[in-house]
Amino acid sequence: MRSLTFVILYILLSGIQKTFGQNETDIIIGSKLVIKSNILNEERTCLISLPDSYNDSSEIDKKYPVIILLDGYTHFKTTSGILHFMSSNRTRNNLMPESIIIAVENVDRERDFTVTKIKTKRPNNMGGGRSFLNFIEKELIPYIDKKYKTEPFRTLVGHSLGGLLTLNSYMDKNSIFNAYISIDPSIWWNEEMMKNKVDSISSISLDKKLYIATANQGEANYKRNKQRHDSIYALIKKKSDKPLNIEIEYFENENHRSVPLIALYQGLKYLNQEK
Repeated sequence: MRSLTFVILYILLSGIQKTFGQNETDIIIGSKLVIKSNILNEERTCLISLPDSYNDSSEIDKKYPVIILLDGYTHFKTTSGILHFMSSNRTRNNLMPESIIIAVENVDRERDFTVTKIKTKRPNNMGGGRSFLNFIEKELIPYIDKKYKTEPFRTLVGHSLGGLLTLNSYMDKNSIFNAYISIDPSIWWNEEMMKNKVDSISSISLDKKLYIATANQGEANYKRNKQRHDSIYALIKKKSDKPLNIEIEYFENENHRSVPLIALYQGLKYLNQEK
């Protein structure tokens, strides 16, 4: 009798487990794309997040802005969640339009995010930032524009050295980006070069929106970080006699590693608010 009871219980439990298994479905937040870059002479991996309405048959003609996210693997899930919260019809926040996220995974941050070399005791591969931006602008974005329903409004987002590259892109009058979020940028990398770039900044750059987030890196690094960010902001502000499309925000309760979460939200909110 006990054996029969055991067998019946086993069959019932197996059936329940099978039923649960059959009801499981995956929730997909993105896909992976590998693109061969002739400019960089290597393959690059990107993570892609499409809006909720992208495959909606009633929105077949709708086109979407594009967000290029540096340090893609690190910030992809965070940015996807924030963007969904701010733009999806399910939340009804309407803080920004639904957008396509293209998150570029890293190969060599020092090479790709810096446009100049600094002297180090060890051999280095620095200074490839211009080539990396060329890859994004001349290979990646044209490919994305052909493959997806995009509109020609593009935002570049970077943190730390990625924030430094974002600033360099902002100051380039030939940049194809329309808006920028620079999160705790590593201006210390070559401060004098950044100041020289501000001196020669064009009205084309000044007409674009830029958001800079500054983290609290402690009293010892106050001059190394916040004062440098404030200085660059002040220099840019002096270059225009009209209201600037630039915002700088200091997060006293956030450090260099924690600041991207809140800065992404605040930055996207600023870029998409009415003037």
